[in-house]
Amino acid sequence: MDHAGSGWRWADDDRDVIEEYRGGGQTTVLTRRIFSVGELTSYLASLMEQDPLLQNVWVRGEVSNLRLHSSGHLYLTLKDSTSTMRCVMFRSRAARLTFAPQNGMRVLARGYVAVFERDGQYQLYLEELQPDGVGALFIAFQQLKQRLSEEGLFEPARKRPLPWLPRKIGIVTSPQGAVLQDMLTIIRRRCPGVDIVVAPAAVQGELAPAQIAGGLARLNELPDVEVIIVGRGGGSLEELWAFNTEEVARAIFQSRVPVISAVGHETDYTIADWVADCRAPTPSAAAELVVPNITDLYARLTDLQIRLGRGIRWQLAKQRQNLISLANQASLVLQQTVKQQRQQLTHLERQLRSNMAGFLARKGAILKVLTGRLEALSPLGILSRGYSICRDYYSQTIIRASHQTAVGGRVEVILHRGGLICKVEEVKEEPWCQKNM
Repeated sequence: MDHAGSGWRWADDDRDVIEEYRGGGQTTVLTRRIFSVGELTSYLASLMEQDPLLQNVWVRGEVSNLRLHSSGHLYLTLKDSTSTMRCVMFRSRAARLTFAPQNGMRVLARGYVAVFERDGQYQLYLEELQPDGVGALFIAFQQLKQRLSEEGLFEPARKRPLPWLPRKIGIVTSPQGAVLQDMLTIIRRRCPGVDIVVAPAAVQGELAPAQIAGGLARLNELPDVEVIIVGRGGGSLEELWAFNTEEVARAIFQSRVPVISAVGHETDYTIADWVADCRAPTPSAAAELVVPNITDLYARLTDLQIRLGRGIRWQLAKQRQNLISLANQASLVLQQTVKQQRQQLTHLERQLRSNMAGFLARKGAILKVLTGRLEALSPLGILSRGYSICRDYYSQTIIRASHQTAVGGRVEVILHRGGLICKVEEVKEEPWCQKNM
């Protein structure tokens, strides 16, 4: 087959096409193999697999046709003003996304390019996806902030107080630049005796989140570190983005010691600020916040000594006044007690006298009755009524019958008043009363 005016002649064969070109006195013969669709697709796939640039490529674009499959795989299209590219992120990678991609969001995508042989289309297999641009970053920031807040990472109740005078301080920041030197200078000026341990870490870029989280973990392994400062100087939202990542937020949350977040300038707020136990507006402010000023401590100590002396003197004066008051009260109480006891004694004396008089009167009446009875029964009482007692003069035996004496015997007769000594002249046997009846 000749192509007019081209100088090419095509010769057909079952497998090959031979091309001859005559020009300039030379003849060129080209041989080209005919591929099947599957063979060509496989060949293109192998070329892409062998290209190192296509195995780790970053692409910037806008998300469209976003779809999360029930399997957990994420499908989307990246586009710009001229082209589109199909992308897929498998479930294991999609589950680790720190934000929720949205249609219209600008992103940075990293992955490898390969051919999906069934459809004969190349696509980007995503391994990493990041928001791109202030708008996308802000959306990702809000999404992560809301999710961590719902998990309780921002709860004020879990935030711990800073130690008043820490013995050892940990710092996670970049070893280069003025931020670290400023913090070291301020801390050593304010409190020269404190120890400082620095965990160097990148504070921006792809490696920053892992290095910051690693620095926090290493400092937490040191048993005598009492507080940690994590931060960096000011910058754009993109430059501060490491402190808005979930990896850094969870590392701060898991710290066993209080963490001070000191990122950027006073107006810069990051996720790290919300999770940390304390936020400092700048790294320099964090250095002033973490330790007291030694000069202020001396002044405070002097003030406390003065106040302590005043307090002791005031307490002594107060206790002295209390003692005097108690003594006066005791004296007054004693006087009142003595008066009350004296009054009670007087009352008892009167009552005793009254009771004694009654008692004596009652006893006197009883005595009078008993005396009357005694007098009635007493021999003297009988004698007063005209009777007498006769007894033997010698034996003093009372003579009750006439046979107890004899004629010529001497007897003593006891009268009510006085007595008689008599000589018996006659003894009569019969009762006197019968003779005179």
